Amino acid sequence: MAQPVEESTMLNDDIENDVTSSHRNLVVNERVEETTGWIKCRTVLGIMGFLGFANVYAMRVNLSVAIVAMINSTVPLPSNDSTLDVCPTSGPTNTSIPTKQGDFNWTAEQQSIILGSFFYGYVLTQIPGGRIAEIYGGKLVYGVGVLLTALFTLLSPVAAYIDFKLFIAVRVLEGLGEGVTYPAMHAMLARWIPPLERSKFAAYVYAGSNIGTVISLPISGWLCTLDFGGGWPLCFYLFGGLGVIWFVAWIFLIYDTPQRHPRICPKEIEFITQSIGPQQDEESTPSIPWCKFLTCLPLWAILIAQCGQSWLFYTQLTELPTYMNNILHFDIVSNARLSALPYLTAWVAGILISIFADWLLAKGVISRLNSMKLWNTVAAFMPAFGLLGIAWAGCDRIAVMVLLSVTSAFGGAAYAGNQMNHIDLSPQFAGTMYGITNAASNICGFMAPYVIGLIISDTQQTLGQWREVFYLAAAIDLGANLFYLFFASTEEQDWSRPEIDDMTISAPVESLLFPES
Repeated sequence: MAQPVEESTMLNDDIENDVTSSHRNLVVNERVEETTGWIKCRTVLGIMGFLGFANVYAMRVNLSVAIVAMINSTVPLPSNDSTLDVCPTSGPTNTSIPTKQGDFNWTAEQQSIILGSFFYGYVLTQIPGGRIAEIYGGKLVYGVGVLLTALFTLLSPVAAYIDFKLFIAVRVLEGLGEGVTYPAMHAMLARWIPPLERSKFAAYVYAGSNIGTVISLPISGWLCTLDFGGGWPLCFYLFGGLGVIWFVAWIFLIYDTPQRHPRICPKEIEFITQSIGPQQDEESTPSIPWCKFLTCLPLWAILIAQCGQSWLFYTQLTELPTYMNNILHFDIVSNARLSALPYLTAWVAGILISIFADWLLAKGVISRLNSMKLWNTVAAFMPAFGLLGIAWAGCDRIAVMVLLSVTSAFGGAAYAGNQMNHIDLSPQFAGTMYGITNAASNICGFMAPYVIGLIISDTQQTLGQWREVFYLAAAIDLGANLFYLFFASTEEQDWSRPEIDDMTISAPVESLLFPES
């Protein structure tokens, strides 16, 4: 009986030595990578992912500005009665820019349907996109998603001129293409990025959505004023063409896993493998435990938190240009430039907050769970309070823009909050889980414009109506964050690893502890 105890002691010593050796190698490899002059392949992935999200968001949000120029606003409205709760038309408007009447007489309800139609398709491909990326790799899934978005963006002006319903159909198809991008990238980050780099890396990559918005809104506003090319159609042609060019570069530069990259430094592969663990073959990916997903409260916490933040985000993204045009009376160029400010501050602050969050984790100042709860609360409370402030700022244009820009900056804290929480719960199912939560949260992409269309009058918009819109968005966001605080977790779930892995690991241990002979 002494032999099994002795071998057990030897086994524990070997495991301890392996852990110590692994930690030592991790530190050495990190130092080696920091001293090399070559660009890391995961950095290239980050740059191309950033540009990809910048492209898809530019193609998504340009309609928010273009629709102001597309609508014929010559339909007579009621006289400006001083008793109405409206802003005066006199103010800092840019009258030097000639105004052109749009080509379409769409009602406010029709405009809300158009602005929300993208998301009908967007939510449908979230879960399939994440699952396909987990099984076959995210390179083609992400790349083809951007390409399809670009192609349908190029077709948008033609569809709008042909028929209102065809235009909606094209926007739905565009959403189908873009729907795979986020879950596919999440699956790639799980295979490429070490845990202590994920918050910062996610901020770099996913913040492309903010910079795409920052670039798209003012450029779209400027293009809408041009006579060349018909004005607003140029918004779709420009960004759609850039999406096609990006796809070509993506195919040549990016690979599904570090092991498949033909030009990667061996030290980088070793560093990633030691940080993340051995990569599982796509062919051996186990089936998804759907029932476990349904009963996983931490996953529900992520889903509800993202729904709350998305409702507020899409209220700003799809409706802010309309609010600034109809209530604050900015012309389309000023409208587009000022609409982009909140996304610029969110982009910069998101990166800075994520770097700070990773630094706190590396120093051991705060646990990963408390870090996520803290920054998720910041990402929910500050933008919500900003909307409440805007509701009472009324016609003070400067106060509105300052509140919106400053408070939206803290929305970038979501990258250090719930955005990477899926990988903690289950690295191998991260893409599918992100697809589930992102699909649910993006239902708000068409629900928010639809509800706002019911609140806002078709012919006579007032500050009181828009206050109701802002109150609703703030309440949903704050309530969702409370649920996240109660039920969030960073522990890998017991269903994350397949049972066969446990058997193959435990079998050698049992044979050592209890040999047959």
